[in-house]
Amino acid sequence: MVAPSISRTPSELWRRVRAFALTLTRPRGPETLPVSIDRRRVYVLPTRFGLFYYALLMCMAAGALNYNNNPALLLCLLLGGAGLASLIAAQMQLTGLSIIAIDAESVPAGQPLHVRVHAQADPSRLRRGLRVDDDDLLEPVLLNLEQGRGEAEITLHTHQRGWLDVPRLRIYTTRPLGLARAWTYFWSDAPLLVYATPEIDGPPLPSGSGEQAQSRLHPTGDDVHHLRGYRPGDSRSAIAWKPSARLGTLLVREYEQPSGADVVLDWHRLGHLAYEARISRLARWVDEAERDGRRYRLSLPGNSDLGPDRGVAHRDSCQRALALLPSGGFAP
Repeated sequence: MVAPSISRTPSELWRRVRAFALTLTRPRGPETLPVSIDRRRVYVLPTRFGLFYYALLMCMAAGALNYNNNPALLLCLLLGGAGLASLIAAQMQLTGLSIIAIDAESVPAGQPLHVRVHAQADPSRLRRGLRVDDDDLLEPVLLNLEQGRGEAEITLHTHQRGWLDVPRLRIYTTRPLGLARAWTYFWSDAPLLVYATPEIDGPPLPSGSGEQAQSRLHPTGDDVHHLRGYRPGDSRSAIAWKPSARLGTLLVREYEQPSGADVVLDWHRLGHLAYEARISRLARWVDEAERDGRRYRLSLPGNSDLGPDRGVAHRDSCQRALALLPSGGFAP
């Protein structure tokens, strides 16, 4: 029995060689920032243009030696020396660079997460053409170091709430002549938080509780207060269709309705919903209460109540608590 032959295309072989080379590069695991890039962490290889350049120089050198043309041989040596100098210059672009921190503003799952990479270097050395990517999986972004400090913003995809591990990132450059590519890796061990995805459409906020009653705007009620533009999460029944048709944009009725001082967002009152559906509804209610300027309290199983309060810090605390609830669990 003859074993079937295995044919591999050049692109497949290149991917295998490249994957093997990546396993040999440092760092092999996440590390705590800040980190300093020394010369042992910088890798330099010719680019495709660089390989063509050096192949052309070899042809020039062979022709110069064959015809005993000293000026051509001298030019070939000068160009070869410039190419070798570009290898050293490319390495010096990255040597001495420090990655200070990685941070991002949390977003709901499903939305792109904009991650900022903060770096610094000696301002006496001009560093140009530095780019950050994720082994060609991300679109490279420019890292501009003005006066020795700068940042680059990369975009990561989010799929679920909770902690998101930052992948190993690469900083590279092809300056000054484009003959060589110098690169280094860094891998932060600090994860980033992704909030729960808010419910797209659902019931309005629960009625408030408290001694002081006040009038507030509400999607339902008796007295129409005004019309406003449509916002994601507004009920279809609240849309004013005739005014929307006249103006060519969706308008929503808002009513004036008496309500209590504080809104209670209680997990246990949503027992008819599935586990993740409860989280999505509470996430939407937190955003809606904050948008309306209401004081609200969030009650979750296994956690102390948050609030009542309002403001960006309180909203972030509530969204953080919702995002860090156990995945796939069930709480009564």
